[in-house]
Amino acid sequence: MSSNNNHFTKLSTAGLLISLGIIYGDIGTSPLYVFSAIVGHEVIQTDLIRGGISCIFWTLTLQTTLKYIVITLRADNKGEGGIFSLFSLVRRRAKWLLIPAVIGGCALLADGIITPPITVSAAIEGLLPLYPELPTVRIVIAIITGLFLIQKFGTSLVGKGFGPIMFVWFGMMGVLGLTYIVKMPSILLALNPYYAYKLLSTDTNAFVILGAVFLCTTGAEALYSDLGHCGRPNIRVSWIFVKTTLVLNYLGQGVWLIQHDGQLLGHQNPFYQIMPHWFLFYGIGIATVAAVIASQALISGSFTLIAEAVRLNLWPKLKIIYPTDEKGQLYVPSVNWLLWAGCLGVVALFQHSEKMEAAYGLSITVAMLMTTILVSKFLKARNVPKYIIWVFLAIYISIEGSFLLSNMVKFVHGGWFTLTIGTILFSVMWAWHTARKIRNRYVKFVEISDYFPILKELSDDESVPKYASQLVYLTSANFDSEIESKIIYSILQKQPKRADVYWLVHVNVMDEPHVKEYEVTSLIPNKLIRIDFRLGFRVSQNVNLLFRKVVEDLVKNGEVNITSQYKSLNRHKIVGDFRFIVLEKILSRSHNLSFYEKFMMNYYFQLKKVSISEERSFGLDLSFVTVEKVPLLLANPDEVELNRIRR
Repeated sequence: MSSNNNHFTKLSTAGLLISLGIIYGDIGTSPLYVFSAIVGHEVIQTDLIRGGISCIFWTLTLQTTLKYIVITLRADNKGEGGIFSLFSLVRRRAKWLLIPAVIGGCALLADGIITPPITVSAAIEGLLPLYPELPTVRIVIAIITGLFLIQKFGTSLVGKGFGPIMFVWFGMMGVLGLTYIVKMPSILLALNPYYAYKLLSTDTNAFVILGAVFLCTTGAEALYSDLGHCGRPNIRVSWIFVKTTLVLNYLGQGVWLIQHDGQLLGHQNPFYQIMPHWFLFYGIGIATVAAVIASQALISGSFTLIAEAVRLNLWPKLKIIYPTDEKGQLYVPSVNWLLWAGCLGVVALFQHSEKMEAAYGLSITVAMLMTTILVSKFLKARNVPKYIIWVFLAIYISIEGSFLLSNMVKFVHGGWFTLTIGTILFSVMWAWHTARKIRNRYVKFVEISDYFPILKELSDDESVPKYASQLVYLTSANFDSEIESKIIYSILQKQPKRADVYWLVHVNVMDEPHVKEYEVTSLIPNKLIRIDFRLGFRVSQNVNLLFRKVVEDLVKNGEVNITSQYKSLNRHKIVGDFRFIVLEKILSRSHNLSFYEKFMMNYYFQLKKVSISEERSFGLDLSFVTVEKVPLLLANPDEVELNRIRR
């Protein structure tokens, strides 16, 4: 955690406001549509409303408060949270933990496609009672498009206003709820868990209702994902205020609904019905801004998630831009426009928030289940007693399993959409990871010390034309005693490459998020030097800049001489030229691979076509880079049967 961000993560008024603005958008806008989803097309009944309030309150208590606020926030990876940060904490405990991490990450990304349309649509549709002919779909498309257009400029300026706006939003919800609670104080009895039990055990639509209730906690993952932006104390304290205002608003909506016992809800939204008529226009305006803020949080979260996946080698290399100096601010153009297209697809497909509710919640339930699995492993790593871990698993797999089964009812009504998106994303992550494992299997390493004499002789051999003064190779060898045989082949055989100094650069992605370290090993003094970068999974891998910084430090300390050895240039102390060599592996022959491996490798190479190149992903200056294609699999002459004809 950088020191300049510490004042935001410690408990403070500014930190509390930032927490309100960044992390509660999704969960904070759920009162817009939760009760509409619970009642649906059924006749309003007092038991349904009391049971619904009880279910909402205990879901927020058990799922959001206990699981996320109390337990999951403890899984702090050097100040960072989120499913990939959690995976980085526990991945050494078992290889199979990659599966829940990838499934959870894909489910969160799929959720990011449907959250902006449903929150913005639910807000804008509040205007329909005033303007029945209002083209809500066009307005929603315009707002969402505008939101994605501004992403490239960064959101730090807008973000400063998020906290106060969300404070007004939550305050408004609490006051509106209270105005109805005073009319019927007995509604507070609905918080009794008995009403939830009674509803779920007697109502024939219990599964459908449970799926609707789940919508009240869909933003819980954001609490953990944005741990690094706000800090644990600020999240925990601000949640007390947020939960109080949410519960008050749900209770107020419950009073209005009970007042209309025996009627059909129709197109009325209880959230807007508890507003005074004179306040409706202002309330809808505040709701729309809150919906945009909620959407912004999901979009920013998606960028962070993809950037982490790229660094963890779970996603193709993408262009990542840092529009501002603010920590955590990044922009991924390709993901931005894919999300935009997905959001517009949701709006075009479902048109209204009522229909979107049918598709919402299924993927996020899957993400929560995956987090439960990873948190249980984290608790085990922290030596928490086994019986407590088993109790934790039993409670939350039961709760989230029930929510998942209830949300499966939504599959045919639109849940298939987010599940399909999630499956496509999973296939990309899995293919990228699997192909990397296959490639690594065919990388042959040799002892670098065996080549010290010949490399030194080649460097001094003036009969060989000089290829570059400083020649730099990116190596995947984890140990400084090894080197890929293909690098030795490139230097000595493919085209003998004489250089004054050979450099080997290795990037090791660390489990800690923000670490920036390097180590220098002089293998042959002033002839062969290896630099090992240890970069956190949230650090930009701008190797060109990092390498230059290290070389400057080495020159300053007198550890290396990069002055050109050409006599005319050396006399004037001119710095020698640098050239990077990137070895690109191609699949030239694959009959040693199984059908599954061939399929994965072909999928991987198709993905490589749309991803940015290795040299661009490492931030190398393309004017100083040579890309050499090398086969992934070399043909073995012993396998070839050939008869010679003698005359």
